[in-house]
Amino acid sequence: MGARVGRMFRNFNLENRVHRELAKEKPRMAPRHPDNLPLTASSPEAADAVNQKNDTLLTALRSVYVESTDPVAAPAEDSKAVTTGKETGRRPLKFSLPGDMFGTVELTDVPKGKLTIVEAMKALGGHQHQPQTWTPEKIAQEYCLDLKDTKAVLEFFVPFKVEIIPPKSGTGKQIKAS
Repeated sequence: MGARVGRMFRNFNLENRVHRELAKEKPRMAPRHPDNLPLTASSPEAADAVNQKNDTLLTALRSVYVESTDPVAAPAEDSKAVTTGKETGRRPLKFSLPGDMFGTVELTDVPKGKLTIVEAMKALGGHQHQPQTWTPEKIAQEYCLDLKDTKAVLEFFVPFKVEIIPPKSGTGKQIKAS
């Protein structure tokens, strides 16, 4: 109800108010300062300013000396250094997906301290099924990871664990195993 009343007052005599506002004289723009006015090419002052030599600028320009040299070319890197990752901080990929089934680009190496999804799932699954064999220390050493981060991931990220929470009341619908 209040919105209707407000809309009525807001729209009352709207057309006349618009015409009155448009009929008002518009404010004029302030004149520009003469220093900021652009010099016209036809004025003789502009031609003199362009063609005149400025001795202070010429002496400052003569004192500037720039020496440029090409960077020294780095020695050609051995192709084995890229695949082994010893010099570049990368390690070779341990596992790869067969073919291009997920549309991913085939990786050959991974930065140290990082895992691919396949490697992460393999390490987490191995630790879940054989915790004595796949210890956090072995996983950290195998994949060049930080031991603290590896322990945290193994503690807080548990793959393939399904928990079925029973309903609060016995009257809820349940799937019957047959």
